[in-house]
Amino acid sequence: MTVMTLSGTDTKWSCADGDTIMRSAIRAGLGFPYECNVGSCGNCRFDLLEGEIEELRPDAPGLSDRDRQRGRRLGCQARPLTDCLVKLRLMPQYESSHLPVKQGAVLTDIRDITHDIREFRFRLDTPTAFLSGQYALLTLDGVEGSRAYSMANRGDQPDEWHFQVRKVPNGAATSMLFDQLKPGERIGIDGPYGMAYLREDSPRDIICLAGGSGLSPMISVTRTAAVSPDLAGRRIDFIYGGREARDICGREMLEALPGFGSTLHYHPVVSGMPAEDDGWDGYRGFVHEVAAKLFAERLPECEIYFAGPPMMGQAIQKMLIDLGVPQGQVHFDQFY
Repeated sequence: MTVMTLSGTDTKWSCADGDTIMRSAIRAGLGFPYECNVGSCGNCRFDLLEGEIEELRPDAPGLSDRDRQRGRRLGCQARPLTDCLVKLRLMPQYESSHLPVKQGAVLTDIRDITHDIREFRFRLDTPTAFLSGQYALLTLDGVEGSRAYSMANRGDQPDEWHFQVRKVPNGAATSMLFDQLKPGERIGIDGPYGMAYLREDSPRDIICLAGGSGLSPMISVTRTAAVSPDLAGRRIDFIYGGREARDICGREMLEALPGFGSTLHYHPVVSGMPAEDDGWDGYRGFVHEVAAKLFAERLPECEIYFAGPPMMGQAIQKMLIDLGVPQGQVHFDQFY
């Protein structure tokens, strides 16, 4: 156990052996800024003034050469070896409603969703609630480092966390999940984390945009929004994109929710042009194109959530900026 001290304040917190500076702060209820939790975004940069750390990912893209020269580190990749004095600005919006817990979990069930997406259900050792749309870090035997995956079930279902995961070719973690892990076996889970959770206090209609395994958090957001008393009568539009017709999924999950076809609407889109007739008679194009086509005038008045491949996310962000959507109404996590 080491002690972290925030420079210029009386704020201190403990960091358990093996934990990171950022995650230990979040567990202590502090608003340590973060986004991706895997070293890519750089939002958790801090200045190390005193003490020694181990960098879990020395080549993390979220840290520039200039940052390194100035002595900056990434909180999500910094494991303290001694007591440390750090400099950063805590922000209340990063204080977690449900403090993350590092614990074990048992795989209870596996379900196929498409040819390359499966749902993995884990029973937690300690029931833990989360905000719908948040994610967790999974630790798998034989796989170096943890992986971030979003939950697909509602946040008020604390006994089990469900993850809809797309298999990555030659991916160490997804190969373990898809090819080796069996029901009854255990993994490590750390969470919840993430800022792209459902804002139940928002008066606006909801638009969810998803591609690939970005399905998981958008399904979680929609499942909760559809039954939330605070959002009763709110319109929800769900756009899901895939490269081929066989990639399209999610409809059966949404059909099971109240309001489907009246307040809840599903819009699937295929981005690839078929080499031969694939039977698809729906939208063709990209998720951001269909969103702009259907909702260009409404988007600035909506609460928008999205998750999916990085290129999709970048295109969505540009589209939303071009259409004048206020940044505070747009919610996504950067590890996608």
